[in-house]
Amino acid sequence: MNKPVDKDSSFPEWMVAELTPKFSGKDVVIAGGTGMIGRQLAWLLAESGARVLATGLEDFANAQQLLGREIDYAQIDFTVAVPPGLLSGAEFVFNLLGTKGSVGIGETKVASYLVPMLRYQSNLIEAAHKADVARFLFVSSVNVYPQSELHFEDNAWSGLPLQNDRIPGIGKRVGEILGLAYELEYGWDATRIVRPANVYGAFDVIDPVRSQVIPSLMMKFLSTSAESIEVWGDGTAVRDFVYSKDMAYWFSRAITELPPNFPTNLGSGQGISIRELACQIRDVVAPSKEILFNASRPTGDPVRLLDVTRAVELMGYRPITTLKVGITETLDWISSLA
Repeated sequence: MNKPVDKDSSFPEWMVAELTPKFSGKDVVIAGGTGMIGRQLAWLLAESGARVLATGLEDFANAQQLLGREIDYAQIDFTVAVPPGLLSGAEFVFNLLGTKGSVGIGETKVASYLVPMLRYQSNLIEAAHKADVARFLFVSSVNVYPQSELHFEDNAWSGLPLQNDRIPGIGKRVGEILGLAYELEYGWDATRIVRPANVYGAFDVIDPVRSQVIPSLMMKFLSTSAESIEVWGDGTAVRDFVYSKDMAYWFSRAITELPPNFPTNLGSGQGISIRELACQIRDVVAPSKEILFNASRPTGDPVRLLDVTRAVELMGYRPITTLKVGITETLDWISSLA
């Protein structure tokens, strides 16, 4: 559901003021610029004085409605090729390309996930290298990690990725290694790498098959008149959630402040069980409804929690938006779609 919406320009003044010296007058390309984080990033950097080109798969008219007229746009399928000259003169390139899916799709649609991922990752970084882009941000994922109670960056290669998403996780690992490969062979040290936790917020995918947990739960509460809703799994799985608008800001900081090819976690710093999350969403969306957990359905990996010590030390990282505020703002957006 991609209803045209007015630009969300509620970025704090301090945030724009902080980024303006770094991005004002700079050419920026955001691959995946029509997605949940991509739109927020495009608006934030445009407000900070950058000349922003966003790319996506939407046709021009639809994309312009989604982004606004101040953002340049190009319809590009990076799994096919990068148009010649697209990145010429760009100082900053953000790779936010990705395919979203709910629990289980990483197993049932493996080739549909992995093959496009490998193509667009390699095509885009090759084009960025040829254009001698100064900074290139690769957005990796929590699913690169083996199972652990707490994920530290240096542990990513200590075993196979999380069982539920092992193939997409390997694909993201390849994307990370590409940046290092270009540095080792060519001395091109432009790549910065972030590993965000589960991202949610306005402009997320609202779809029964592809929606992730927060929008999926919200839609369940909103779409039924029944006195109860069913939640897959037993509710014990622990997840780490970060708000999309916060990530737009920290991606902007990461591309300018992190060392090259030094993966850095961006999480909330604390986990929350799906049971507790469902209750928090219920309290905001539909306080009178009962939640029924179906333990016969997939629960997902037991714990996905990121250690954020490295991000704190390197760029003073901190979560900005509380989960309650983020849930409320996301609900406001979903309600606007009706």
